[in-house]
Amino acid sequence: MCLLGEEETEVRRQRATGSCPYCGGKVYAVDVSSRWRFCFLPICFRFKRKYLCALCSRRLVLYDS
Repeated sequence: MCLLGEEETEVRRQRATGSCPYCGGKVYAVDVSSRWRFCFLPICFRFKRKYLCALCSRRLVLYDS
């Protein structure tokens, strides 16, 4: 049986500018590498950048203005 799955690993974490709008905590930019696999064969490999709050652990979303 072949399954499709995603595997994410944290590459690095660094302090980002600004503060969390919910609690006022520090914001961190986390670079994550993700791999999609089908039947244990890699299909796609890409990097994502996610923004997280250090205090409340919420994932923050950036909007273009």
